[in-house]
Amino acid sequence: MPSVLDQRPAPAVAGPRPAPPRRRTRVLELPEARWALAALVLFLIALPLNLLGAPAWLWGPLFAATYVTGGWEPGWEGLKALKDKTLDVDLLMVVAALGAAAIGQVLDGALLIVIFATSGALEAVATARTADSVRGLLDLAPTTATRLVPGGEETVAAEDLKVGDVILVRPGERVGADGQVLDGASDVDQATITGEPLPVARKAGDEVFAGTVNGTGALRVRVDRDPADSVIARIVKMVEEASETKAPTQLFIEKIEQRYSIGMVIATLAVFAIPLAFGSALQAALLRAMTFMIVASPCAVVLSTMPPLLSAIANAGRHGVLAKSAVVMERLGQVDAVALDKTGTLTEGTPRVTEIRPLPGSGLDEDGLLALAAAAEHPSEHPLARAVVDAARERFVPLPEALDFTSAPGQGVSATVAGRTVQVGSPARLSAATGPASAAVVDLEETGQTAVLVLRDDSPVGVIGIADRLRQDAAATVMALTELTGRSPVLLTGDNERAARHLAAQVGNTDVRAGLLPQDKAAAVQKWEDEGRKVLVVGDGVNDAPALAAAHTGIAMGKAGSDLALETADAVVVRDELATIPAVVALSRTARRLVVQNLVIAGVFITALVVWDLVATLPLPLGVAGHEGSTVIVGLNGLRLLREAAWTNPARGGAE
Repeated sequence: MPSVLDQRPAPAVAGPRPAPPRRRTRVLELPEARWALAALVLFLIALPLNLLGAPAWLWGPLFAATYVTGGWEPGWEGLKALKDKTLDVDLLMVVAALGAAAIGQVLDGALLIVIFATSGALEAVATARTADSVRGLLDLAPTTATRLVPGGEETVAAEDLKVGDVILVRPGERVGADGQVLDGASDVDQATITGEPLPVARKAGDEVFAGTVNGTGALRVRVDRDPADSVIARIVKMVEEASETKAPTQLFIEKIEQRYSIGMVIATLAVFAIPLAFGSALQAALLRAMTFMIVASPCAVVLSTMPPLLSAIANAGRHGVLAKSAVVMERLGQVDAVALDKTGTLTEGTPRVTEIRPLPGSGLDEDGLLALAAAAEHPSEHPLARAVVDAARERFVPLPEALDFTSAPGQGVSATVAGRTVQVGSPARLSAATGPASAAVVDLEETGQTAVLVLRDDSPVGVIGIADRLRQDAAATVMALTELTGRSPVLLTGDNERAARHLAAQVGNTDVRAGLLPQDKAAAVQKWEDEGRKVLVVGDGVNDAPALAAAHTGIAMGKAGSDLALETADAVVVRDELATIPAVVALSRTARRLVVQNLVIAGVFITALVVWDLVATLPLPLGVAGHEGSTVIVGLNGLRLLREAAWTNPARGGAE
């Protein structure tokens, strides 16, 4: 009967099962993380001993071990980079740290080592987690399939299927390959591919995709696409390629690291060699050169960048937005175009009853119609059925007992309620949808709702509208993003054109792209990127992952987001509050302004100290004080973004 079919998988069905989930890489399995942790622990043990005046033989070896554990790997990589005539800033930091130790500033050097080791470990963890998630996507497709052969069937590896093979997909199984339905009818959950919020009816002649979940009907499917070229396989390939070809992201200071590094090395050597050539004592020349290296080292410059961005990350985290790195926080402020997914992003991702329309002459009011439909739907686990039953519960409508429940794949359910036959399902499957019932169906569908027809003894008694409800802050978010970027966000969705345009009209989107597969979304984003736009993509599903990876910056909705989307995205909205997206973009722009302020402050201090050391004789304690003082100033300036006012009024950087 009507199309609210029961999707409970039959427990007695035997067939291919998905492969067990792949194990995620643990943090301490990464060598970068182990070395960084060791350096941090050693530093934290040595620090109080040093500050409390303990003998040097106690804290000295600990600091030395900190240098080795935290500095050997970046130092080695930097030395290898020299073969390619590239001076890595990490190598420069290791040399600066060793120089600090050479003139007695062991603590400063160790702190520098720990900062860079921790940064490298965080980057390695993020990379490993993304790779795990991409590989895990392959678990969506079954490893085996049931292929029909003359005289019976056989279980084969899904990857061995050939174009033209016919496979049997039993109730509750995942489809083994992209193909066309030859026989059977069922509702198929395609959310992983198209993002559609509800299962779609599939019958002979319709296309199905590998990895999607079959409902209660059995399907015979002809394989039309090689497994290696399935939509799900192409999603994996697109995410991997986008992650690899995306230009390496760098913080502002890293963009000038080569010139600064080379200039500092040359200058340090000159400061040492020139006085020595003119007869200066070796110790004096070495002390001046080491002092120069200390005051010219980019500690304050590094801290010019990190505290504002890390403070912004912490503030955003308190408000439910997790940015995965300082690079992400910097990039968020650069976006000038936004692409939004529909289902699960602008909407809640869960179907809900939106309208209840009893027909004239039925003798039912809204609660009576809802009770009738919910009683018949109660045994079903279909998403539309759950929406009807949940609506009855929310209204505290008592449900009469339903007997003789049946469910027909692709059509709906039927049951005996209070001695009368009640059918609930799709109007398209029922010839009884005429007259007032037909008008009500058309009216609901034109507004982007799914119409469910209710029959009693084969006569229509009402129509129920079901839709994926719009988030309360969707319209305000679209308006705020429009003001920030100067252009209206684009709606990218796999849903149908009518539903997409109806929702777009509600929230104020003027550019709508509907009926898109994952590769279509990614292609649209890549086109805008090629045109020079810095695109922010907001999505939640597997089908959004290629676009999230291809975008300048990607944000995933965390509550219902797929593992792949959460790992591929650069930031995650944990509480599913859309309004936090424009807020975090504005906060990032404030952080970028503070970074520029800090760079100016650090540049002034470094320049003054360097000139003093070159023109006169800068006392080492005064040089260290000036160097550390500038570091403290820029650090405190960046910490302003920890204040609540920085979130509520980011344009002022939290100032009151």
